[in-house]
Amino acid sequence: MKKNHIWLFIISLLATVYWTNAQELLGEKVIDTLNKREKKPYTIRFGVDLSKPVMAKLDKDFFGLELVGDIRLFSEFYGAIELGNERKTEQSEQINFTTTGTYLKLGFDYNLYKNWKGMNNAIYLGMRIGNSFHKQKVNEYEPYQINHYWATEVIKKGSEIREQDALSARWVEIVAGIKVKMINNLYMGFSLRLNRLISDTRPYNFDNLYIPGFNKKTDENVWGAGFNYTITYAIPVKL
Repeated sequence: MKKNHIWLFIISLLATVYWTNAQELLGEKVIDTLNKREKKPYTIRFGVDLSKPVMAKLDKDFFGLELVGDIRLFSEFYGAIELGNERKTEQSEQINFTTTGTYLKLGFDYNLYKNWKGMNNAIYLGMRIGNSFHKQKVNEYEPYQINHYWATEVIKKGSEIREQDALSARWVEIVAGIKVKMINNLYMGFSLRLNRLISDTRPYNFDNLYIPGFNKKTDENVWGAGFNYTITYAIPVKL
């Protein structure tokens, strides 16, 4: 009987030690997990494309404004958004026209740059899906003629001089760019874009020769290109 009591005591003691150690290990794991989550560097950045106002100063026939933003979703993976508005008057061969509209781009960026601790710079590749909602207005045009001996009359009135709205376009963009921290949470960025038009709604008896957010388009070519030069402000967040 005495041996039984001794064995029960030893078993109870071992069980108590095991339970205490298990509780401590579990507590440390929970604390470590919480600390890791608290230190994870999520950020939200928002700002503006500086190239649009500069282009508007240099070209009286252009106006543009683009707001940009991104959010760090995973370690080097960012969700991105760009929202803009443009107005462009242009002479294309025999037609003078004005395009006005807004556009929205949604996509992602993947950072290829390995930052030191505390840094959040980026050299990235990304993709966007762009949508525009715009209208086209024919200001004037010259009728097509085979014989150019006589001067061509410029048409400024008539049924073809009108504005057509409810137009749209959709495209995909491949993006390559950089973002560099300047001071505190302020970042400067630059990116190059290669665009591929997917679909567009064309005006009657005309074409989308310019698409807000996509830039120039022709019948023979559905590829476009662009760039932006941004200044953004980063807000650290804890999830």
